[in-house]
Amino acid sequence: MPRRPACPACCRPSSPCSSSGRRRPLKAPPAAGPEGSGSEEPWCPYKVGAEGAADGRLCFRTPARGFQCQARGCRAHRSPSGALVANVLRNGSVLLQWGPPRPAAGLRGFALNCSWDGTYTRFPCDSVELGAACRDYLLPEAHGSVRYRLCLQPRYAPPRPAPPAQCVEFRVEPAAMRDIVVAMTAVGGSICVMLVFICLLVAYITENLMSPALAGAAAAPHRA
Repeated sequence: MPRRPACPACCRPSSPCSSSGRRRPLKAPPAAGPEGSGSEEPWCPYKVGAEGAADGRLCFRTPARGFQCQARGCRAHRSPSGALVANVLRNGSVLLQWGPPRPAAGLRGFALNCSWDGTYTRFPCDSVELGAACRDYLLPEAHGSVRYRLCLQPRYAPPRPAPPAQCVEFRVEPAAMRDIVVAMTAVGGSICVMLVFICLLVAYITENLMSPALAGAAAAPHRA
């Protein structure tokens, strides 16, 4: 049975954390600036709950605004509707991105559920509760050769029912395989350069060295 993949760590040393026994909507600290400026929230509040735990510590992270998945160092996987995107980065981390849900009125936050395929069954990861201002979340350590399934569901204040969850599946390439691909690419480029050099060398030898010798051999019978 494969080792259980690491799930997102709750708080980093630089993140403000707190504990709360009451369940309430996650809200970020007030942004610095004039009221009514319409600026985006500078923090994304979230809670990571271990399996079987009802609540976790309240943490904050800086949103990754403006991130774009580049072809060389990232591979994007989308949900069937395209609303949820999992950007699998070259270092093994995964950045989830999603747009604002509709309708926006009454939105209290998001619930992120994670699971992965084992040898014979599917195992759950830690669940994450995110504030209504969050539009991305980083899964820092996704294990290679494991197929993940992440589902994001908006949560609204009653009596509005929760809409269907958006789910995306992906597999992280093993670190060893990534190194092999990089090495093969580098070696393949070197081999191509060497082949071009050999072809040019053969052409040069044929033109400049072989032609005078053949011409001399053809002229010898006429002199005899």
